[in-house]
Order: sequence, then C-alpha cells, then structure tokens
Amino acid sequence: MKYLIIGLGNPGAEYENTRHNIGFKVLDKLASLSNISFSTNKLADVTEVKFKGRKLILIKPNTFMNLSGKSVHYWMQQSKVNIDNILVITDDISLPFGVLRLRKKGSDGGHNGLKDIQNVLSSAKYPRLRFGVGNDFPRGRQADYVLGNFTAEDYTTMDERIDLAVKMIQGFTTIGIGRTMSYFNGK
Repeated sequence: MKYLIIGLGNPGAEYENTRHNIGFKVLDKLASLSNISFSTNKLADVTEVKFKGRKLILIKPNTFMNLSGKSVHYWMQQSKVNIDNILVITDDISLPFGVLRLRKKGSDGGHNGLKDIQNVLSSAKYPRLRFGVGNDFPRGRQADYVLGNFTAEDYTTMDERIDLAVKMIQGFTTIGIGRTMSYFNGK
C-alpha cells in the first residue's frame, strides 16, 4: 500500500517556526524517526518512509500555502495515489493549541491551503489531520497570528502533541481512518 502524506506550510527560514508550518514540523518528526531527510523535488520537498509494509511518500509543498493544491495534485499523479490514500496535515485556528482532529473529509474552514487543494482536486472528500494552534488574536489579525511564531507556552507540550500526530499518521496507514479517529480523536 502506498500513501501520500502532505504537511502544509510555507517554505523558507522566515516561516520555519510559524503556526502555519505545523504540518512541516509533523513530517520532519516522522522522517527523523527513520533517520532520513527531505530533498527538494518538483513543487515540494519529498522523502519516503517505510512503515509496517506501507510506503509513505511525505511531501512539504514549496508552492507556498495558498497554492498547495498544485503540489498535491502533481504528487498524487506522480505517485499514483488516489484521494482516499492522501492525508493533509494542517494548522487549525478553530481548535485549542495541541488538539488533534482526524477527519475523512470536510470544509476548508477558511484555510487558504485547504481551499486551494479543494479547488484543484474538485473535492473536499480527502482525509485531513487538523492540528490546533489556538485563536488568541484580535479581530482581523488572523494572518498575522498564523504567520507568527509559537509561544514559549506552546513549546512546553509541542513535542508530545507532534508525537501524537505521528502516531495518528501511522494509524491512518495501518488500521485505517475510522479506527484511528475512534482511538485518537479527543486525546
């Protein structure tokens, strides 16, 4: 079985520790468990991980968040992975920091990366793992918040929450989305 795991974020050192880049951080952790690194390829930084007989193709789009769909579509075609076997990891301001929620499908929730993926794929029926980053920002300052760096308080639990996100990805690829949602959502 082959899976395409997409971590959303923005390329470049200036975005590395921003809330919008939590998808990149989760994939970096997953790759580090196999002691492998990413290489820049067409439209994304890419690597492959083997896990319990599954091939996981990890991509971090380098098209910037608002154009993530182009990279996702290209790598779905390139890897010959259908929409049920992709998983998009993204930040979510509707969830408190560190809350993880796996879904089979859903709306873009105002997230420009998800909106672009939905537009390019002509479907909102793709799995996604939403990583809560909180919403402690004044009205109209959402962009500044998600492009802002994590707080010192966030870092106190970040490693544990990223580890849980990795376990959810592994569950998605082995026991399926339904059982993984039942076991992990709400933890």
